[in-house]
Amino acid sequence: MEKIRALIVDDEALARKRLRQFLAEVPDVEVVGECEDGRRAVSLIRSAAPDLLFLDVQMPLLDGFGVIREVGAGSVPAVVFVTAFDQFALRAFEAHALDYLLKPFGRERFMQAVVRARRQIGDANVRARLDALVGGLSERPRHAARLAVKARGRTVILSTDEIDWVGAADNYLELHAGSASYVVRETLGQLQSKLDPRKFVRIHRSTLVNVERIKELHPMFAGDQVVVLHDGTKLQVSRTNRQRLSALLDEL
Repeated sequence: MEKIRALIVDDEALARKRLRQFLAEVPDVEVVGECEDGRRAVSLIRSAAPDLLFLDVQMPLLDGFGVIREVGAGSVPAVVFVTAFDQFALRAFEAHALDYLLKPFGRERFMQAVVRARRQIGDANVRARLDALVGGLSERPRHAARLAVKARGRTVILSTDEIDWVGAADNYLELHAGSASYVVRETLGQLQSKLDPRKFVRIHRSTLVNVERIKELHPMFAGDQVVVLHDGTKLQVSRTNRQRLSALLDEL
């Protein structure tokens, strides 16, 4: 039996590793490539001609929907979206009968997605559903301009442009905005899905930074780096996130 050719597109190294591990357990699927950004994904879809695409929605520079628009829904293979998106988007995926994996996902949910993806392969209606999905979500602003955060018994409306950086601990986040900080109960992935990927980039598995607040970038031992913000705050950049940060700074 001919194997299904799969392509992995996700800007998180851990997510790509998890997908590879789970796909290794599926005997009729062969991974023909992987990449961490949308622009490279467009090139690989055209050159590798995969049957199945595991596509991250939230990526800097060119997101998952941008990949579909650039390649064209008629040329995109069967898709399983990999996302930390909000409930509005998840309902949209379901309404158009397109499958998704909500981060963090486990083996059982992954295997369900593979079963459903097999039904998509060769289905001409998938292309029409992709067009409708991308068009519908494009009509809605996907990046939050403001956040409602609780502070000392009151609710503060915080402009996302005010956020300097975000630190994560378990299911809590600390949002740093000038001299103020706010604690919210949310994961970093959930917050990142709401923010503009052209402004906010993950530089560490527990740190998100507003690139407009970066003043300097310093090399460190073993390939790590440190960013220095305009207020003097120093934040470590992990090796796995260095390329993502560099690409975004190049765009600026």
